[in-house]
Amino acid sequence: MNSDRIVYVESDPGFEQIKVERKDKSTIDCLARHCSLFTFGENIGTPEFMVPLNGLHWMPTRQPIVMDCWDTSGIVGQDAPFTTVANLATVGKDIEWRGQTYEWSKLPAFEKFLAVPQKLARDFELTAKFSDSKAEAKFRKAGWRTVSPDRINVNHHDYARYIQGSKAEFTVAKDQYVRLKTGWFSDRSACYLAAGRPVVTQQTGFTRLYGGTKGLFAFESIDDVVEAVKMIDADYVRHARAAKEIAHEWFDSDRVLTSMLDRTGLC
Repeated sequence: MNSDRIVYVESDPGFEQIKVERKDKSTIDCLARHCSLFTFGENIGTPEFMVPLNGLHWMPTRQPIVMDCWDTSGIVGQDAPFTTVANLATVGKDIEWRGQTYEWSKLPAFEKFLAVPQKLARDFELTAKFSDSKAEAKFRKAGWRTVSPDRINVNHHDYARYIQGSKAEFTVAKDQYVRLKTGWFSDRSACYLAAGRPVVTQQTGFTRLYGGTKGLFAFESIDDVVEAVKMIDADYVRHARAAKEIAHEWFDSDRVLTSMLDRTGLC
């Protein structure tokens, strides 16, 4: 493909833009080789996002989900766990900007919400790769069920069955996404929604566009989490239905990819 027709999709919103702001030559050169720039940070370029764009034109998009792969019939039992899948062993992509450090690892974010299982006296399961056994032991001591991701990362069907067997998702977002108010939303969380599983996730600014009232809840504090989980448990069928409706409206791959192609002029 001719280089002037290559599309760039930013999966880590804010990270590249800060590198551009810091005049990182390799990042600037990389972005310059592309005809269109898309970002999963849907607030980039709006007043919500504090990092200057330096003349770049980012177009918002979101994680495309093939809805047929997540067709789920039936409702899980009342006592099914809230779950998520995460890598808590990542290091090396913290970034400094204007005197502050923006963390890449999800581990510090999760540690701020260690008390969630005890607050709600219900099962929360974390399928994750930990940095070490001490980190995992801290979660177990706080009441979390922890599971190795090896059993679900071999093929799509195992991953889908794991999500479909969950009551809902509870997860956090990376510090970089939260404090920069990027509007980012996880592809994994979108899969939970597509499977008709409600999501309780950390606020990154995405509720400016969707979610926040039923099926998908954003939190900033433990009290927010407690309230959202109680609402889901109290009227699960309603929230499960709303979750799937959000996925259809906002993440359906047919809509997302068609919109991207239209804006690039490639079709």
